[in-house]
Amino acid sequence: MNWHQALSDFQMYLKIERGLSKNSIENYTLDIQAFQNFLNSEKINQTPTECTQEVVKKFIYETAKVLSSHTQARRIAGLRSFFDYLIFEKYCASNPTDLIETPKLGRKIPDVLSLNEIELLIEHLDLGHPQGHRNRAILETLYGSGLRVSELINLSLSNLFFKESLIRVTGKGNKQRLVPMGVIAKKYLKIYVQNIRAIQKIQPECQDIVFLNRNGKRLTRQMIFTLIRSLALKANIQKKIGPHTFRHSFATHLLENNADLRTIQILMGHESITTTEIYTHLDTHHLRSVVEQFHPRNRN
Repeated sequence: MNWHQALSDFQMYLKIERGLSKNSIENYTLDIQAFQNFLNSEKINQTPTECTQEVVKKFIYETAKVLSSHTQARRIAGLRSFFDYLIFEKYCASNPTDLIETPKLGRKIPDVLSLNEIELLIEHLDLGHPQGHRNRAILETLYGSGLRVSELINLSLSNLFFKESLIRVTGKGNKQRLVPMGVIAKKYLKIYVQNIRAIQKIQPECQDIVFLNRNGKRLTRQMIFTLIRSLALKANIQKKIGPHTFRHSFATHLLENNADLRTIQILMGHESITTTEIYTHLDTHHLRSVVEQFHPRNRN
């Protein structure tokens, strides 16, 4: 089995069997291709079924010099999944990554925006611009429903339920969940969909996609990043922010206002509640006020 065939089969497995998103499959592909490039540069002639633990260790050691711990950990995980797939298909008997340790990673606490900062960003939107109302609907939806950027750009009209104030979201692994629109998000989604998008010329393949560019095509992730970063620059917000910052802010603000973790987990589409628990570490002021209010030694 050659590398091209193995990678092609692996990509199909990730898509059909595991139901991964296009972005996830691309990340796995990049990890395997990086290993291929290393083999070529070192003139190591090993097929996927012949790879030894020594060669994989050498690859990890070399890349560790230039990659962050998080990228290195992801790359090891990508290779491990690839060789697990080869074992599953009975192409080989053992996984050369089995005894390779993943770097210890600290839990990175994400940046969040305050409500004032979110309102400041929205104030700097130009509603007179042809895409102004669309951009307002994008920000309100990101913050009002906690969507991932991939979920936002793939959102379809048939999954907007204005009467019930719900959005059906297709998340990681093609898992679906229902999330509330939020009163303000619903208002600006309606304005965009009914008054702006309705009169736009739309490409046939994008008829059901909610957020479109000026050519009537689906937005890209990079377009959303560019929009948010340009607004941050105009609003003089120094934090490094992107679409995911709105998602983090959504969860953090819910927690600060006494929503329970289990509800936030469902709204965010987290498979494990341990992922949601990171938000309990975000706001030290909130944590301090809880201790001051409820700890018996702090009561008069």
